[in-house]
Amino acid sequence: MKDYKMIPKIALWVLMGLGIICSIMFFFLGGSEGTLEVAGDFLNIPYFTNLFLAWNYILVALVCLVTLAVVIWEFVKTYKIDRKKALRGLIVVIAFIALLVICWLLGSADEVKIIGYEGTDNVGGMARLSDACLYLTYILVVATIGALVWGVVYTKNKK
Repeated sequence: MKDYKMIPKIALWVLMGLGIICSIMFFFLGGSEGTLEVAGDFLNIPYFTNLFLAWNYILVALVCLVTLAVVIWEFVKTYKIDRKKALRGLIVVIAFIALLVICWLLGSADEVKIIGYEGTDNVGGMARLSDACLYLTYILVVATIGALVWGVVYTKNKK
């Protein structure tokens, strides 16, 4: 049983090492694929941009999968002990999914004008996804600040 406790630590070190390698390759090694003119300025395009972006996508997907697995695991574990408490936790998950859907519906599929960009990732689903992520970020930042303020007020009044 003791050997299994090392797996998360090893996985963390491997992921951190790969992240450091990708970051070093992107920021410090390989030079530039060329330049891109943006509003009169010439910007370098690093060689390992796609590698860096792919690594970030992998990390985001991994975080989503692990979070989902933990939520399901905790729900099943709590459901065996206290069904009401488990259902309250499930309501929070359902509310978050509803928030994701609302943010998606608020997003616009119209083309986003980006100076110097000639690809197709700034229109349609990707534009809507970008808008949805921005709306979700705004809502979660406001909710976090609200929770912090409420927590301080609640603990002050409790004493």
